[in-house]
Amino acid sequence: MRTKSFKSGTWIARAMGALGLAATVSAGAFTAVQAQDRTSVRIGYAVSATGPNAGGANMTVTPNYELWVNEVNAKGGLALPDGSRLPIEVTAYDDRSSAEEVVRAVERLATQDKVDLILPPWGTGFNLAVAPLMARHGYPHLAGAAVTDKAPDFVKRWDTSFWFMGGGHDYATALASVLQSAKADGKINNKIAMISVADGFGIDLVKAARPSFEEAGFEIEYDKSFPPGTSDFSTILSEAKASGADTFVAFSYPPHTFALTKQAQVASYNPSVFYLGVGAGFPVYKNISGGQMEGVMSLGGIDPNNAANAEYRQRHEEVLGRAPDYWGSVLIYASLQMLEEAIARVGLDRAAIAKELSTGTFDTVLGETKLEDNQLRNIWWAGQWQDGEFVALSPEDRAGAGTVQLPKPAWQ
Repeated sequence: MRTKSFKSGTWIARAMGALGLAATVSAGAFTAVQAQDRTSVRIGYAVSATGPNAGGANMTVTPNYELWVNEVNAKGGLALPDGSRLPIEVTAYDDRSSAEEVVRAVERLATQDKVDLILPPWGTGFNLAVAPLMARHGYPHLAGAAVTDKAPDFVKRWDTSFWFMGGGHDYATALASVLQSAKADGKINNKIAMISVADGFGIDLVKAARPSFEEAGFEIEYDKSFPPGTSDFSTILSEAKASGADTFVAFSYPPHTFALTKQAQVASYNPSVFYLGVGAGFPVYKNISGGQMEGVMSLGGIDPNNAANAEYRQRHEEVLGRAPDYWGSVLIYASLQMLEEAIARVGLDRAAIAKELSTGTFDTVLGETKLEDNQLRNIWWAGQWQDGEFVALSPEDRAGAGTVQLPKPAWQ
């Protein structure tokens, strides 16, 4: 167990074993709170603090949980309908990047710790793993770091689940549209080399990408999946280079994204379009790429002129000492703001909270926010590093969207 100090209060970040000692915090103090006491709101979560998922979780999910709890407790706690406030206690487990561990930890949170609310894990596969469990125990499931085209079906199956990151079809069609415009302008040829991680995220994206690219007039010259534990991409990059495609697309997780970048530099692989998955929109990507992130594309993006987003990013950096990512971070934080507002309106009854999240309108860092069939739809789908910012490109007709810059500068 370790502690992290903020400007107000002390945060007990996480327990380092999935089923080990839980960590709790309430406005900077340890508190032994029984289920019948109403002196706090107990919130639990299981997130990857160790293992291959830790990089993504510790960038997108955990920091925003910490920021939100810090800010809520600095105000005296969560507001309730009667005007009173209750501080938040947190019980946190490390799922060790294991689907089995995350399920066991969530089960423990629900049945042994008996927390009031459970926040979701990081990753598509892990959110799908805990979704039936969350529904069975009646917890609203704010799946903020999960990409799935099956969200409409999941909402019907688990009506207390909420999906904030869209599906593979959204990102694939957005990328196809951006590439189609570039092809029409003569900036790239009609060939694509595509790879994907063989898990829920990669499978969802590549399944949507194949027809989207073909409908946009592209030929997929190279199409290969790779196991999640892959670290050596030299053969894949060599084969992609030999395909003659101007566009390289990788639906990858952070470890793959970082390895692909470094190995592409070593191999002097310089396609006009270099599109990577999760991690390319992380601030740390500037260091990973040796400052050569210009022109790299990925999912997400921001409008650099959006004042609300800029203010959120500043708070994140001031409180946590580091910047959020350029994709999922703001969506996670917005989902927590919605949860906070729902509690202020309807109290701590979980069914009432779920109904309010489903039907209500909320004031978040995204602006006025309302879910459509339990899904957040008004988000950015594709972005590109331009002049030190990860600029949103799609939807292309949305205010604040940038214009794709091609070809990507060659690695130096």
